[in-house]
Amino acid sequence: MIETACFSERPTILVVDDTPDNLMLISTLLKRIYKVKVANSGEKALRIAQLECRPDLILLDIMMPEMDGYEVCRRLKANAKTKDIPVIFLTAKSDANNEAKGFQLGAVDYITKPISLQVVLARVKTHLDMEKMQIFLRDQNSFLELEVAKRTAEITAIQDVTIHVLASLAETRDSDTGNHIRRTQHYVKLLAEHLRFHPRFSHFLDNDKIIEILFKSAPLHDIGKVGIPDKILLKPGKFEPEEFEIMKLHTILGRDSILQAERELGIDVPFLKYAKEIAYHHQEKWDGSGYPQGLSGNDIPISARLMAVADVYDALISRRVYKAGMLHDKAAQIIKDGKGSHFDPDMVDAFLELQDEFQAVAARFVDTDEMMTKKAEYLDSSM
Repeated sequence: MIETACFSERPTILVVDDTPDNLMLISTLLKRIYKVKVANSGEKALRIAQLECRPDLILLDIMMPEMDGYEVCRRLKANAKTKDIPVIFLTAKSDANNEAKGFQLGAVDYITKPISLQVVLARVKTHLDMEKMQIFLRDQNSFLELEVAKRTAEITAIQDVTIHVLASLAETRDSDTGNHIRRTQHYVKLLAEHLRFHPRFSHFLDNDKIIEILFKSAPLHDIGKVGIPDKILLKPGKFEPEEFEIMKLHTILGRDSILQAERELGIDVPFLKYAKEIAYHHQEKWDGSGYPQGLSGNDIPISARLMAVADVYDALISRRVYKAGMLHDKAAQIIKDGKGSHFDPDMVDAFLELQDEFQAVAARFVDTDEMMTKKAEYLDSSM
């Protein structure tokens, strides 16, 4: 019945009528089956209806002094505590207009006087059964909503773990530490949130879901490195031209591995779409001198342009097994110098405005001596 803090095996009916004989007649009839409360005025009915143990159904007379049944019904339906209590009007007013007014106010039924006791019993039972079914359905819907939320959270957690496992796998074969993927994804999110209302980017970035997908996709930017031979991938010095051509393949290998995952799933997964863009295009340059396609300007996906700034900045400031990290000011100057050549000019401006936030992320996910030692030991054992 109506959900209250009280428990009773019998539903509670509130009978409202200003005539004592009517109250006695109806309450005597109902007491054999239901728990009955009575009120001889609209004000009293409203007080009873708002008690902790609210009635399951209200039989409400219309023609009462001071406050008629229509006004009582209107107030019941306007109150969050009582709006779901079914109301059945009992009245001598039998014309269609009065009946229509009752239904418009939210009543579930309309019984005309003189009443038939059997009709009252039948109507009360019918509406209590209907209310019971509605509560059951609401409970079922709430349960299903909780289950869907639970399953969605589980799927999201599995997705997040899978991304980090794959990204970490790529990092184990590189001189980067695992914190590189954490730093870069936070840099990407900072830039995206800063640019979300920029006229050039708002059509894409003014969306919390898209920014969250970019955040989740960013760790897969170098997934293609798993396909690069160790002698090239782990080389501490400058690449020979032929080695660099092989190294550049990591963008294609990354794109193709994600593309294959899309095909095998057989469904569109948004985070894979942007992961594919980032993996394939994060080495493109604004002036067209990057790889693998030599795209320039706005032809480079926004996701990849964001990643380019994040990845280069982190590469500059990060410690490697074979080198110390660059100071922030020098790295920031290199990013600034790349404005309009390597990087989207507006993204460089955003980076320069976010320097404190970038440094905070770098400090939060700093590479410790212990991490660097373990990385060095791993790479030594792999050579």
